Parts: sequence; structure tokens; C-alpha cells
Amino acid sequence: MAILNGTDIRLYDSTTNILVAFAQNGSINLNLSLREITNKQSGGYKESLESTRDFTIDIDGAYAWTDASGSALTNGADDLALSNIITNRTPLVVRFGNTGGATGDTYYQGSVFLTSFSVSAGTEDTATYSMSFEGTGALTQTVS
Repeated sequence: MAILNGTDIRLYDSTTNILVAFAQNGSINLNLSLREITNKQSGGYKESLESTRDFTIDIDGAYAWTDASGSALTNGADDLALSNIITNRTPLVVRFGNTGGATGDTYYQGSVFLTSFSVSAGTEDTATYSMSFEGTGALTQTVS
């Protein structure tokens, strides 16, 4: 069993193959909702069956408007907030996982809406951002 280095797990805009907001931390959450089917024959115990599935992705990192050379970031956190929440309210197709190209790399791909964006800036501290994405439609898993 190979243990993954968390640095290799990244979030990409799958249309442009650009890293999303240069995240330092990220998580993907897969959920299965249940529907209750308890009835008089359940003997006083709750019974359930499967229902809908959904997924969310959360990322955070150091906040920056420019890269190390001083050039404006073209896919920074503020660009995503402007284009996907404030202006267009459009979905974004993303890849989450290890996309280094080695055999056995695994990533998940799906369409998401950027549902939350925040920036924190403490005195004499690194400014940070956090983003939450909610999936719409199917999430696919690919193993290279």
C-alpha cells in the first residue's frame, strides 16, 4: 500500500487544467442521504433505504493577488469568487486528487458551484482564504 503525500492531492479547473487558487489544504466529502421507511412492522426501530448522493469540496490557503514574480494571478481565489459567485453564478468543472500522470493516480471530477468564499487577515499574520464548492450532478473517479 502506497501512502500518499498530501501535497500531491490538488484541485484543478478541468477546463484549463490550472490549479484552483493554489490551495494549501483541501478535502472532498462524499455523502449518501437516506430515506426513512419505518413502518408498523419495524418493531420500534428506524429503517432506511438509500437516496441521493452528493459531494462537496473545501479548500483554503494563503491569499495572494500576485505570484512570486509579481505577475497578477489569473486563477487566484478572488478571480474564482468574482467569476463564479459574484458575476456569472456558473458551475466549474473540477478535478480533485493526484493528477501527476503516474500509473495508479486517482482523481475525482465533477461540476461544482462555488458556494462560499472568505478571506481572513489578522494583524501581522498571513492573509488566508477559504472556499466551499457544492457538486451538481455525478462525480466520477478516474484511475490512470
